[in-house]
Amino acid sequence: MTDFLIIGQGLAGSLLAWELMQRGCKVVIVDNGLENASQVAAGLINPITGLRLVKSAEVDTLLPAAKHCYAQLADFFQQPFYIEKPMLRLFTNDNEFNNAAKRLNNPAYQDYLGELQPPGASLKPIAAPFGFLEQQQTAYLLTKPLLNCLKAYFIARNSYRQAEFDGQDVINAKQIIFCEGYQATQNHWFSWLPFQAVKGEILTLAHQSELPDKILNNGHWLIPLNAGQIRIGATFDRDNLNTQPTEQGKNELLNALRHIAPDFTATSLLSHQANIRPCTLDKQPFIGLHPKHPQLAIFNGFGVKGSLQIPWYSRQFADALLHGTPLPPSCAIQRYFKSLT
Repeated sequence: MTDFLIIGQGLAGSLLAWELMQRGCKVVIVDNGLENASQVAAGLINPITGLRLVKSAEVDTLLPAAKHCYAQLADFFQQPFYIEKPMLRLFTNDNEFNNAAKRLNNPAYQDYLGELQPPGASLKPIAAPFGFLEQQQTAYLLTKPLLNCLKAYFIARNSYRQAEFDGQDVINAKQIIFCEGYQATQNHWFSWLPFQAVKGEILTLAHQSELPDKILNNGHWLIPLNAGQIRIGATFDRDNLNTQPTEQGKNELLNALRHIAPDFTATSLLSHQANIRPCTLDKQPFIGLHPKHPQLAIFNGFGVKGSLQIPWYSRQFADALLHGTPLPPSCAIQRYFKSLT
């Protein structure tokens, strides 16, 4: 009998399956084969976020776990997935510069922040009228190549089925874990959880401009993939929850690019992608067993920070499933059990 049946081969389902299989469990993944949000996502890992430059919750724990996980996978598959690059945070007003100056004096932030440059600092062809800050320990994950490698790994071990899950597989597994991303909003066992799905669009462009080999961020981000390609994102749309790229989204991102680098000249649009992120009301993941059907579980809701969070939470959930170790209250779905009564 299968120990764990995992529904969905996005980053959450794939890394949880990998963790459980490393511990000797028999795992089968069922996936519909459609492009998921993980495959579209840029996989950006940024410990300090927002207009006020706030350190991500538990990043001192999450980041080492993520680096260790992706290094282990890189060693196993003999190719890199975790690409570490500094990030230049381009300020859009004086308040952001002042916030950054305060953060530099906070010891808790020192491992993540580098030099602060004043308004008007030269950074051609990048526009920095309000100054900029170099952030450290920032990176991006090559999610699509990683998911392709893991899919091949699962197939080679007879642990992958491409199919629409219909519920009949439950009887063939001791535990079924839903890792469906935003599609969990249609899962009648877990649709009571307060998801706040968000559509995001990104562009990949070819170019011939000279750009610094660093991630750029002014509210939108720009990632240099190689000497002639960049990726820019992302839009944020709570209302139109579909996976169709839009002209409006493309124009928003091209306008953001013009603000980052006014003299930048793109030669061609290589791809325009859209998908839906499984964000949550309280910005924390949804992890745990169903209160009335403990054979059913969920591992979901990582939103825009999945690349950072999923490796550590995969270990915690594996410990909970195999040894009964309590989950952190902030992610355990028990926090919403009252909504069922």
